[in-house]
Amino acid sequence: MLNKKQLSTCKSLLLERKSELRAHLEGHFGMEVAHARESVGELSNYDNHPGDTATELYEREKDIALNEHAEEELKNINKALEAINDQKYGTCEVCGNEISYDRLEAVPATLRCVEHAEKNIDKTRPVEEDVIGADITQTNNDNSTIFDTEDAWQAVSQYGSSETPSDFMDTEKSYQDMYYDSGELSNGPEAIDGFLLTDSEGNYIGVNEKHEQYESYLDENRADSIT
Repeated sequence: MLNKKQLSTCKSLLLERKSELRAHLEGHFGMEVAHARESVGELSNYDNHPGDTATELYEREKDIALNEHAEEELKNINKALEAINDQKYGTCEVCGNEISYDRLEAVPATLRCVEHAEKNIDKTRPVEEDVIGADITQTNNDNSTIFDTEDAWQAVSQYGSSETPSDFMDTEKSYQDMYYDSGELSNGPEAIDGFLLTDSEGNYIGVNEKHEQYESYLDENRADSIT
């Protein structure tokens, strides 16, 4: 059971922190300021690359998170002050056991003992994960003829993207090799399928230039095949 001095100390800590949070929340961390126009001096972001305002965007996201955290902490402090007024402060709301003074001094807004504190931790995941799926490196199926997400990305990336050779450690890469698995033959599940040519009716009419390059590579390396 807390004595009057201990209870007074905890209440003072709660009121002091409450005053600090109110001062922070009065300006809402600048949430009332329009991001593009007032906070960074831009009329709009329509003609700007996201990277041009990346720092400002990060700071705004951080302010929103801090604002939400401060609001949640203020709610917990108000609950603790109500518990003091109801003479329930210092008692775990789950098991009814006394909360140690050391814990209350460290976390004055707590209403639970150490044993039940973990059950109060929010285990929800970010909402973005509801729409974010696996990337193309996890969804490809190289041994199948199915046109999957990897193939779709390769089909459009070969026409160009914002990536450049300077984005990679491999200095031998060219602008034609900027997309994932750029060296993969996309017109068949096996290498040999990329060498054969057929007419409009599907009849074999010969091999393409890639076959010649393939044979030259084998001759130079004295190999029978590439496995």
